[in-house]
Amino acid sequence: MDALTLARWQFGITTVYHFFFVPLTLGLSLLVAIMETIYVRSGNETYKRMAKFWGHLFLINFAMGIATGIVQEFQFGMNWSSYARFMGDIFGAPLAIEALLAFFLESTFLGIWLFGWDRIPKRLHLLAIWLVVIGSNISAFWILVANSFMQEPVGYTLRNGRAEMTDFFALLRNPNLWVQYPHVLTAGVATAAFFVLGISAYKLLRQKGDLDMFRHSATIAITAGVISSILVAMAGHTQAQHMIQTQPMKMAAAEALWTSEDPAAFSLFTIGNENSRQDVFAIKIPDALSILAYNTPNGTVPGINELQKEYVAKYGPGDYVPPVAVTYWSFRLMVGSGMAMILISLLALFFFMRKRLENIRWLLWVLPFCIALPYIGNTTGWIMTEIGRQPWIVFGLLKTSSAVSPTVGASSVLISLIVFTLLYAVLAIADVYLMVKHVKHSDDPTPPVESIVQEEPVVGAY
Repeated sequence: MDALTLARWQFGITTVYHFFFVPLTLGLSLLVAIMETIYVRSGNETYKRMAKFWGHLFLINFAMGIATGIVQEFQFGMNWSSYARFMGDIFGAPLAIEALLAFFLESTFLGIWLFGWDRIPKRLHLLAIWLVVIGSNISAFWILVANSFMQEPVGYTLRNGRAEMTDFFALLRNPNLWVQYPHVLTAGVATAAFFVLGISAYKLLRQKGDLDMFRHSATIAITAGVISSILVAMAGHTQAQHMIQTQPMKMAAAEALWTSEDPAAFSLFTIGNENSRQDVFAIKIPDALSILAYNTPNGTVPGINELQKEYVAKYGPGDYVPPVAVTYWSFRLMVGSGMAMILISLLALFFFMRKRLENIRWLLWVLPFCIALPYIGNTTGWIMTEIGRQPWIVFGLLKTSSAVSPTVGASSVLISLIVFTLLYAVLAIADVYLMVKHVKHSDDPTPPVESIVQEEPVVGAY
């Protein structure tokens, strides 16, 4: 395997692993803030215990996210120096703002929240966690500003072989950003909702620990799960319609649509031959893809063959077709997990409204496994987003093959790939161990984790 292939594998593994933690950080911070808000407004100690319990899990997840995110940024300059040179003027600004503004805001007030329990006024302590929520989501915004340029370049000029920024505010107005950002945020809330619901169901099934706390946690999680899973689907639909306009090849690959159709059929299941670009076996819904693309049964959806000819004429000789099988199946796994989340959350809401949730033991048994659904959706969604853009690393401007570092050998990348993969495996084990340990600790019949840190005696208190 050459350096390019190894560098792609290394960045892909790092990104997927990092994105295990990002959505939960975005969503769980919000749910913890809601729990503490209810506590401050009502004075109900149950919600205080909830904020501390889920806040502890948030902290574990947050720490792992930082460790993996830092490694990603190092790879830009080491494995992808040609990309960094081309994109530095564009990429540098949002990443610098993310680090200097959003991350510092988030980490500073997270420290105040962590050590401020019963030491600062309730409302000031509540403000700290809401500033963590704001910081987390601002951080995601700036990362997506940079990524959206890669999907749909705007506000730039090409000079001396580099993309140079000409309009900073054009980056903020990027149409791709405003269809991508809501999708990521709602996916984060859905991830947190299923995380909280799955663990709460597990505790209610075992009938151990602070059951009142987990009943209230399940209530918040079900509400958030229903709302966010539906919003994820709506945001994804909007993003797909925008994609057909700006990256039609990605959508064509996601549907294994070899030739243009009007009206276009939606593929339920397709086995295709990528070499000959034709279906071997396919089950399709007539007109459905045109309806999804244009909200009408009439409308041409461009196919792979026509787009390949168009791109050759526009960009020069080359293969502009992404890996169709990966794009196609990752798209279906993403959509399938999203639909399953809607159905599961609505089912949980139905039994909750009938006050029967704790009596439906099969559902309580299933819900912990459903924690995996948003992770599957998040991961396959990003795979589809990035793989479906190939061969471009910056769409229409820079190919992935031209972005790798020219002086880094395959052996160096291979060694770092093995080291990072093993290190991430150890971190994954540590992450799961710490979370499981914390959840099991709540089996204690006394209210769990009254404080995240050990309280120290205050001088003069005696």
